[in-house]
Amino acid sequence: MSPVVLRTVARMMTPVLLLLSLVMLVRGHNAPGGGFVGGLLAVSAFFLYFIASDVKTVQRLVRVHPVILMAVGLLIIMGSGTLPMLFGRPFLTGLWTRVSGPWGGEIDLGTPLLFDLGVYLVVFGTTLSFILSMEKGSEEDEDNERSGA
Repeated sequence: MSPVVLRTVARMMTPVLLLLSLVMLVRGHNAPGGGFVGGLLAVSAFFLYFIASDVKTVQRLVRVHPVILMAVGLLIIMGSGTLPMLFGRPFLTGLWTRVSGPWGGEIDLGTPLLFDLGVYLVVFGTTLSFILSMEKGSEEDEDNERSGA
């Protein structure tokens, strides 16, 4: 496949895959999906972009270091688990509230969605870190081969 075609497809498909990953994240506590599947789908969008371009472009698109994403995700997971304890409930008990939507309906929001958001960030950060580190390793191997080491 031509590099120009691949870059064009990546540029067009990345937003679609990211939107689909958010849909999977939000519907996860009521149906199949959730933070794990959504995080993997989000990484696949950036992996497609990585194949079409390079590491620097992906790092510029993500803007946040993957380790920070993992840490924030773990903090959100711990927060969603300890929040019920503030109300005298066991760790990781689901708390729910209803919020009025902009269209006049109501949305049920709860701590399971927070938990899934944390998982989403941990999976996204871990997998992206793994992919980017593999590329760094292959660059170092190429440099060693060129220098004759």
